[in-house]
Amino acid sequence: MTKKLLLVAAVAMIDDQNRVLMAKRPIDKEYGGYWEFPGGKVESGEMPEVALIRELNEELGIIAKADDLKPLCFASHNYEKFHLLMPLWELKKWVGEPKALEGQELKFCTIDEICTLKVPPADISLIEFLKNY
Repeated sequence: MTKKLLLVAAVAMIDDQNRVLMAKRPIDKEYGGYWEFPGGKVESGEMPEVALIRELNEELGIIAKADDLKPLCFASHNYEKFHLLMPLWELKKWVGEPKALEGQELKFCTIDEICTLKVPPADISLIEFLKNY
């Protein structure tokens, strides 16, 4: 059986205290109430880095540059309705203060704190990578 491939770009935004920004999904969405890395769907014909920069501006009101994105790892996870491919970038420099512009809750977390959060299945391998990074 073939499933739709969903490409989502995500970011580990790391502040000057080495904490990572996590976003809580709105309760009315799939996996509502779960914490995830900021980012979003890559549109047809869009480069993942461009999608990530766009999503960060739309969702958090920040400005990021492609030169400041460092590729880290990726998740490949088979959900019931689709297969998710999610590259994760590191971002340590951006312009603006992250704001929850789409109703999500935001918080900077240490890796130990992230390990206690309820996250979607695909994010688990990304968190494991960050623990050893």
